[in-house]
Amino acid sequence: MRKSIIRTAVVFAGCLLTIATPQFAWALETLQPGEKLTLERAIELTIRNHPRGLEMKSEAVAAGERVGEARAALLPQVYSVGEYLRSTDNPIGNTTYLNPGFIPRITGTLHGAPANAGQSFSTTDNFLTGVAVQQYLFDFGRVRGLIEQRDEEAHAALSQAQSTELDLAFEAAQRYFALLAAAQKVKVYQKEIEQRSEQLHAAQVKASANLTPQIDVLTAQAALTRAQTDLLEASDQQAIARVALNNAMAIDRNAPDYELADVLTYKQVSGSLESFFASAIAMRPDLRALEAEAQAAGAQVKQARSDYFPSVGATAGYSAMGAGLPAANNFNAGIVVTWPIFNGFATEHQVQEAKALQNAIRYSIEDLEQRVWLDVKSAYLELQTSVERIHQAEATLAASSGQLELADKRYNAGLGNIIELTDAERFYIEDDAAYVDALYGYSVAEATLDRVTGASIRSAPDK
Repeated sequence: MRKSIIRTAVVFAGCLLTIATPQFAWALETLQPGEKLTLERAIELTIRNHPRGLEMKSEAVAAGERVGEARAALLPQVYSVGEYLRSTDNPIGNTTYLNPGFIPRITGTLHGAPANAGQSFSTTDNFLTGVAVQQYLFDFGRVRGLIEQRDEEAHAALSQAQSTELDLAFEAAQRYFALLAAAQKVKVYQKEIEQRSEQLHAAQVKASANLTPQIDVLTAQAALTRAQTDLLEASDQQAIARVALNNAMAIDRNAPDYELADVLTYKQVSGSLESFFASAIAMRPDLRALEAEAQAAGAQVKQARSDYFPSVGATAGYSAMGAGLPAANNFNAGIVVTWPIFNGFATEHQVQEAKALQNAIRYSIEDLEQRVWLDVKSAYLELQTSVERIHQAEATLAASSGQLELADKRYNAGLGNIIELTDAERFYIEDDAAYVDALYGYSVAEATLDRVTGASIRSAPDK
């Protein structure tokens, strides 16, 4: 039941991620006063509101946009320019120089002027307008390799966002169960106070009738005070657990009062260790992120290797240039081939670097798979142990309940003393609280197994 709840909540988060855009402003969602909060709703609010999840969603969206940036190189690139310069027009002779990028002159002499013409500070008009088109044709894998790299990086970012969602879902579930357990313990200690109060009243009545010694009254009073202390601590833990859950759902400030709709329960473990491990290998988003990073590294190898071969592109342009109007019109069109003949072995080093990076990621995948096996087996064993712990807690609670009932009857019949009764009551309360802890431990262990197997996203559509 809880697996399907967590799974549904993360599917909902995936839908939010699908429609996200960089301009979309996420509005925090909160609870209505008096709302019955289910585990599914708590996880939904956590994934929708938590800044950590929103951060990873935004990074995944940014990675998706980088795919479009890389694909832009396949389309025509159109440029235009317009210039007006008021400049001097002094001849410089047949000078040769490399233009540093800011010299707006052409070498040579003024047409019809002597080479040693005098310098003048008068200026003339210079006009330039133009448009050019460049089109990628072929480059042996650099552009398409970059597109593949960006695409795999986007998949990796999406998987990392899903991994964050799993962490948030687990955190919300853990805190939800903690609040349930704290609330249940408050009821346990409230029941203890009621029983201690009845014992104190009975002891006072019997002591006033000289049927029991005064020490019974003092013992019952001390037991009642300890019970009140237990309730105070349990109430404090409940308040802290509520704050922690509110914090996970990002509604901590001015959060309205609400009640929890679920209860702590358990069921027998179903499924084999091998099936859980197979699910983890297939569904763990951190594994999928590393696999995508390995594919991206392979695409980097393609890009680096492309420098061994030429790049081919097409270009066309028009310009109008002159010192006055009308300007001189010029057109150009052609094919441009560039081929890096020698770059100091940089390409060779880049290829080897990309290969080494790819190998490093592959080793990371192997390492993560080993840790996944450890995580799954540990969580599986802990879940089995938690069920056995619940069975033992149930048996212990049943025995202590019988012990308390017998001690109460013996005390009322005058066959037992107040020490025997208060001890039996203390053991029963401790065992009742231990039973709540056992149920909480099972719930957390089940949520942990869901987290380490990736079960929470099993029904999520591929993005």
